[in-house]
Amino acid sequence: MNRHTITRWLAIAATLAAVAGLAGCATGANRENMAAAPVQSAKKLPYTVAVDTRGGSETGAMDSSNVGNADLKAAIEDSINKSQLFKSVVQGKNGDYELVVTITQLQKPSFGASFTVGLETGWSLVRASDKQVVMRKVVKSEHTATMSDSLVGVTRLRLAVEGAVRKNISEGLESIAALPI
Repeated sequence: MNRHTITRWLAIAATLAAVAGLAGCATGANRENMAAAPVQSAKKLPYTVAVDTRGGSETGAMDSSNVGNADLKAAIEDSINKSQLFKSVVQGKNGDYELVVTITQLQKPSFGASFTVGLETGWSLVRASDKQVVMRKVVKSEHTATMSDSLVGVTRLRLAVEGAVRKNISEGLESIAALPI
């Protein structure tokens, strides 16, 4: 091999390494980044609530950013605790109310400078004592992450997913706060 060929191969290898570094590996949405800001309601319910989440999926090694059930549950519980909407969050079926949040749709772009993620969830609040459904609502949210948020595509997508979840939780909790319970 001559010197020109070696230089060309080194340049190609350096370019591929730079692209791989920018591409990175997909990571799941971070539960701390998905927690919503406290609900803008002075309402403080004197009840306990148990939270269950469904429909989520973990992020695989070759997958784009997803929302796992455990992370969504932790983000909702953290949001409830910060807002003090309910007296407390309990584990299992021991709450005065049972809140089930089901991810029904997570729309993610494949590429682009700005990533807009759409999230649709079903929120169901049931009074545990008599199994009365107090609220059943579809909550839709979306969030856009741009190049100014991150140059790295997988990070930008994760930020968009986290933002969509944050907005979704906020709207769901605001709906609960508006209930006459």
